[in-house]
Amino acid sequence: KDGVGAKMDSMELERERGITIQSAATFTEWEVENKRHNINIIDTPGHVDFQIEVERALRVLDGAVLLMCAVAGVQSQTLTVDRQMRRYQIPRVLFVNKLDRAGADPWRALEMAKKKLGLTIHPIQIPMGLEHLHEGICDVVR
Repeated sequence: KDGVGAKMDSMELERERGITIQSAATFTEWEVENKRHNINIIDTPGHVDFQIEVERALRVLDGAVLLMCAVAGVQSQTLTVDRQMRRYQIPRVLFVNKLDRAGADPWRALEMAKKKLGLTIHPIQIPMGLEHLHEGICDVVR
């Protein structure tokens, strides 16, 4: 941990621990074929103690990114958030992070997502190296 935390984590405790406690919102623009799209982003907590924050955010979303750790794979909170997304019929993209950590295995994590979450998986990016050899990702769509 670099001690900085995510840019949207405004509370001191969030920055110290590298976790999100309180939902935060921001936006970005995405231009495709000369057409601008506004994307609103809500960063929600991942810890079970803050599940109500996730529940509130899911009520207003059109889609979501479900983060999953390349080391731990599907965790109990992953199951909980996936159930919430299904309840609100939120389409999702699965993003595997922490590819630079010791023990990272995104293929095992994706296999866990298939089995435990019942998701159909189609990787669109492939990591270039893992753990301390991680250099980036390769976009297989382009």
